[in-house]
Amino acid sequence: MLFHLIYSSEDSVKQLARQPGWQDILTKLYVKESGRRRGEEEEPAQDISEAFSEGFSDLSQSPPPGGQLKNFGDSLNFKSFDSMEQGSRSSSLSNTVDIPSSSRLLEEEEEGPQTPMSSQPETPSPMEHSKAFPGPRPRKSSSLSNVLDDTSYSTEPPTADTISNNSNPQQAPEEELCNLLTNIVFRVLWSGSEGCEDAVWRERGQVFSVLTKLGSSCQLVRPPDDIKRSLLEMMLESSLSDLRDSQGLALPHIPSLLRLLRLLQDFLFAEGTDNQTLWSEKIFEGVVNLLDRLQAWHTTPTTPGAAELKEMAQIGLRIITGYIQQQHSQVCVMACVKLHSLLQTVLCLSWEEVCFLLGRLGAALWPAGADSDRVSNLGAEALLRPLVPVVRTLLDQHADPTKLQQLLPSLPPTNGSPTFAQDLHRYCSTAEWQLFYHSHVGPTMQQYELDTFGKSHDLMSNFWNSCFDALMSTAQKREKDRADCRAKFQELIVDPFVKRVRSENSRYMSVQKLSNSQQGVVWKHWKSLRRLLTSERGAWANRDQPEVKWKLSSAETYSKMRLKLVPNYNFNSHSEASALRDNMGAESPRSSEPLPLAVAKEAKVSDMEDDQLEEEDLMYIDSQVEEGEEESQKEKLVLSEDCELITIVAVVPGRLEVTTHHIYFYDGSSEKEETEEGIGFDFKRPLYQLREVHLRRYNLRRSALELFFIDQAHYFINFRKKVRNKVYSRILGLRPPNLFYFGSRSPQELLKASNLTQKWVCREISNFEYLMQLNTIAGRTYNDLSQYPVFPWVLCDYTSPELDLDDPAVFRDLSKPIGVVNPRHAQVVREKYESFEDPTGTVDKFHYGTHYSNAAGVMHYMIRMEPFTTLHIQLQSGKFDCADRQFASVAAAWQARMESPADVKELIPEFFYFPEFLQNMNGFNLGCLQVNQEPVNEVFLPRWASSREDFIRKHRKALESEHVSAHLHEWIDLIFGYKQRGPEAVEALNVFYYCTYEGAVDLDAIANETERKALEGIISNFGQTPCQLLKEPHPPRMSAENASRRQARIDTLPPNLFEQLDKLRPFVEVVSDGNPLVQAVVPRNQTRSFIIHGSDVLVTVSANGQIGTHSWLPYDKNIANYFTFSKDPTMSNPKTQRFLSGPFSPGVEIGAQVLVVSSDGRLLFSGGHWDCSLRVTMLGKAKMVGRICRHIDVVTCLALDLCGIYLISGSRDTTCMVWQVLQQVEPVVFSSGLSPRPVQVLCGHDQEVTCVSISTELDMAVSGSKDGTVIVHSVRRGQYLRTLRPPCENCVSARVAQLQVGMEGHMVAHTRHGGAHRWEGEVRTACVLCERYPAGGNLHIRDLFSLNPVVKPLALKVPIRSVSVTKESSHILVGLEDGKLIVVGAGKPEEVRSGQFSRRLWGSTRRISQVSSGETEYNPAEHAGK
Repeated sequence: MLFHLIYSSEDSVKQLARQPGWQDILTKLYVKESGRRRGEEEEPAQDISEAFSEGFSDLSQSPPPGGQLKNFGDSLNFKSFDSMEQGSRSSSLSNTVDIPSSSRLLEEEEEGPQTPMSSQPETPSPMEHSKAFPGPRPRKSSSLSNVLDDTSYSTEPPTADTISNNSNPQQAPEEELCNLLTNIVFRVLWSGSEGCEDAVWRERGQVFSVLTKLGSSCQLVRPPDDIKRSLLEMMLESSLSDLRDSQGLALPHIPSLLRLLRLLQDFLFAEGTDNQTLWSEKIFEGVVNLLDRLQAWHTTPTTPGAAELKEMAQIGLRIITGYIQQQHSQVCVMACVKLHSLLQTVLCLSWEEVCFLLGRLGAALWPAGADSDRVSNLGAEALLRPLVPVVRTLLDQHADPTKLQQLLPSLPPTNGSPTFAQDLHRYCSTAEWQLFYHSHVGPTMQQYELDTFGKSHDLMSNFWNSCFDALMSTAQKREKDRADCRAKFQELIVDPFVKRVRSENSRYMSVQKLSNSQQGVVWKHWKSLRRLLTSERGAWANRDQPEVKWKLSSAETYSKMRLKLVPNYNFNSHSEASALRDNMGAESPRSSEPLPLAVAKEAKVSDMEDDQLEEEDLMYIDSQVEEGEEESQKEKLVLSEDCELITIVAVVPGRLEVTTHHIYFYDGSSEKEETEEGIGFDFKRPLYQLREVHLRRYNLRRSALELFFIDQAHYFINFRKKVRNKVYSRILGLRPPNLFYFGSRSPQELLKASNLTQKWVCREISNFEYLMQLNTIAGRTYNDLSQYPVFPWVLCDYTSPELDLDDPAVFRDLSKPIGVVNPRHAQVVREKYESFEDPTGTVDKFHYGTHYSNAAGVMHYMIRMEPFTTLHIQLQSGKFDCADRQFASVAAAWQARMESPADVKELIPEFFYFPEFLQNMNGFNLGCLQVNQEPVNEVFLPRWASSREDFIRKHRKALESEHVSAHLHEWIDLIFGYKQRGPEAVEALNVFYYCTYEGAVDLDAIANETERKALEGIISNFGQTPCQLLKEPHPPRMSAENASRRQARIDTLPPNLFEQLDKLRPFVEVVSDGNPLVQAVVPRNQTRSFIIHGSDVLVTVSANGQIGTHSWLPYDKNIANYFTFSKDPTMSNPKTQRFLSGPFSPGVEIGAQVLVVSSDGRLLFSGGHWDCSLRVTMLGKAKMVGRICRHIDVVTCLALDLCGIYLISGSRDTTCMVWQVLQQVEPVVFSSGLSPRPVQVLCGHDQEVTCVSISTELDMAVSGSKDGTVIVHSVRRGQYLRTLRPPCENCVSARVAQLQVGMEGHMVAHTRHGGAHRWEGEVRTACVLCERYPAGGNLHIRDLFSLNPVVKPLALKVPIRSVSVTKESSHILVGLEDGKLIVVGAGKPEEVRSGQFSRRLWGSTRRISQVSSGETEYNPAEHAGK
């Protein structure tokens, strides 16, 4: 196409010639192999369209006939001149733009612009082979051969009048294409250049310079000299054509033709010296015809352009003699004939010219001459024949006869002698001729050449230098333009393209990731559903159920105990980890890995500040207080931040969003795991359920928050640096209604504001509760193993057969750190501290290189319980630790503390409430001891413990003992108090490694991410000291005796009934005479009574549906009664009596099973109705506000959880439903009190559900049925957990009549014929004396641990219809068949002070009909008789 284009459009040729470096571009198409070392990769050629894009921009709109240029750039490839010179190995495409591949975005380094070489005298030219460019190096592919594969030329070639090198049909395709390219180059070279003569010929000369350059560095498809020869032939032919067309006006062409002849002379006598093929017949004929046409042989001084024509004639004469010297006989004869003709007819030579011709032509005549070595092998006869006439004419007509006679007296006669040739040949061998040649011909010829052709040589040398300089300058300009174009193309095309590609790739990967994640979630949901349907109580239950393995749940009780075990559906026996165990290993635990000194020094912090909010965050909280009052009911987004949810098993990336109504977390992990709350860790929590928000640290960064909700759910969330405070202030600014406190509270301030210390000192809370609260405030959490709650060793006697808690010797010294409880260790530890010195000043002195609480220590104790087993194996690089280092015996663990000051591990909370961690219930292979080869299985207990449960119970009892209570403050000073740091810590031998302390290390100061991650891992396993809560000594706890005196003197709280069981006294109140009292309860979280200021409401329901709301005051020191009861006046007046709406279904006994009062005392939920509905009644007006029909049979039982969030209903349709109780502060549309749809529908029973119970904090819904089956489900997911069956006599199942889940996880069931039964199941706790279970026709109070009676049954003689315990555990309320309310209290009140009583009671102006001061004691015999 290009060939046809340039020969059909003159403008195209000129536009192409205007392109900088077109010579380099076109001649590169001759390249066959690049100048690279052997074995290197091939370089793709640069697209020619880049260089021509500007020049042909206008041609693209009107393509020439016969074809277009669209494939030209793909087929003709080339490289820049300077990149060839320097052997560049970068892709020419990468020199243009950086375009990413389809698989990945590759960024290649661009080449910089090349510096052109300066023009110097020794610059090599085509004439000087001694100064040639670097020799050719092998190249691997031909650009022209690539073209042959992709391009075909179907256009008709130009006519012979225009082009001399016409394509030959017999030629090879590559040769044919080479001829076409030569024609293209010539066309541009000869017709495209514009400007002055010097500029035009400089453009043309650059073609020859580039060819010389390429020939020295690359292999071309044709030798460069052949290409030059072809170009010169075409230039001669075109010159003749131009002369013919000039119609006799030759003078304007003479300067250009002289330059052409100089170029031809330079080419022939430089490259042609060693290459006779360059002396072509076409060049000879062209030169001769050109000079003949110009009549240069006939020049006279008066001829126009005489000097140029004379020089041209001299050059032509030299070229003719050069042809005569070649071995090509045909051209040699032609040259001789032409010279002979010129000598005879035209030329008139001087003596110098005669000597020049004799010197050039006489080589064949005198072998002894200067060039005899070159002609020694030539046939003398063949050469003499054409030369003899020339020499004869030269000597006859042009030489001076006088000089010839004088110098050559013996010269044979030249006047037609037939033997002149032989005579001349013989004469040339004589001494006379040799003397003449060496003395006259040779020197005269050399001088003539110097005078005549030296100037031409100098002109050509300068010409080649100027061409080379122009070439370098053009290359530099091209590189600059190319760089500019690259940058512009990169900016306008490639960068947007790359950005779009990355965006699309990211979007595609996101879609793929989301799709895969969704598929994984769907698959896990299907597995969960299949497991539910094929479970023991499923619709498609398998006959052979798989063995259930268990793991610890994250659910906590209100006492912050993790008691619940859940099925482990992804159980791993870790047999490989057991096989990899190295029982002979003596490696130290990872927690003792040393910190890199340089990294530790970089991260060390000298000044530690309290963890609290900035001023701007405080201002935001204050501003939000006013805005919150005007907040609309529409949910609005408050903030959205990336974060990490920290769990004990994983760090889950995600996003936290806070709105005006909810807190959301979106799990961002690619593969979501099945959790207790669903697939993945996503959660949505109402803001009104938020109870506490604590500032936390994670990996020693103050970057985390821990959220606690009223159902005991809690979430540990880590944020980026400086984001945590923003989230904290935004949440507090929303003013959640159930949040305990507002504002910025450091842990120290929070402890003071909570008044916990005072409560503990006064014995209002237990030691366990206080320690758990201190751990929580100090930042300890179950969610982070490096900040796990820490508890003290309290005993030192683990070998005696009996444990005497009255003996101080059995207790550990709580005033000393665990490392120096053994007095022998104190001196060693002190000397270690005093002798330690870090030369760098980075590491401070310390007593202990390990820590009393770290991740490895927690896993050491909990190794038998998943997920700690898996975490332990991960910490140990995929294997179990050596069996001798496992936690195998409580006594051995204590002995290890006594033997080594380096082992300073304290205890964890599970030692005081969780016996299952001492049992290898999953059957892990923990190895064998090296001493006796006994397998490590269950933990060996002290001799004084009969079972795991007994150990926990006694251990907890020891924690709450009088001795520990008297000294626990000393241990608190060490861990949380003033002896944690500073001089007091040094004095107490209580200094640990510096990086375990809060604020001592700033990980963000470490610039290297790898080093920072490594340091995080080391610190995470090393352990972290809790926040310092007290900077002064902790006050001691009151003794039990002093606490009792204080209670009697100032306390207004009622005595705990279960602490004074020997002082029980029943009192009677007539509520509904004659109508059985089926429900009597005091709501837990109610607002105060409207009857008597400061009192609560006691709600009663009679068998006939009558509702009573009475005033109840359990105790007041100003009224020294057991209780104060004021009967509801509406119950006595028929006009004001309030009743439940009915009717109830036949066969349903109205009782406490189907009647539940909301925790705020406003609503009454009732079941048993004939329409299978669950009804909600407002207690104040006895008005039904809600009626929900979801069950398909009668609702038989109801239960409410402790926090009042969920209600569970059971039905004759064998199902249970969990309902969400709506807060009354919400919009009026939800005033029915319950969500319209159930949260969960629980199935699995075969017969009527008779009783239910629910524990939201433990995520448990328990239901009992008529056939004696008890089923446990989870609340949040509705998953089946397990089935329990009470033992029964004669193998006859007994109806489960009552069911209750305690605050610490006990489940107690009462069967109609089998008595009471307690299960530990998947929940378990130590015995708490304040929890007793009342049951039976008589009132029984039993010990929860053994179910044995703790007091003599209280005989009431009348059937009992309801039993409940008040929220303060001060009284038991018993409803009797005869409508009386029995109030059971304890203690002996002081004498009534009527004056104070009257003022207190009658402070209101409202008339009270009946008031009881609790003086009517119940006499069973008397009332039974009545």
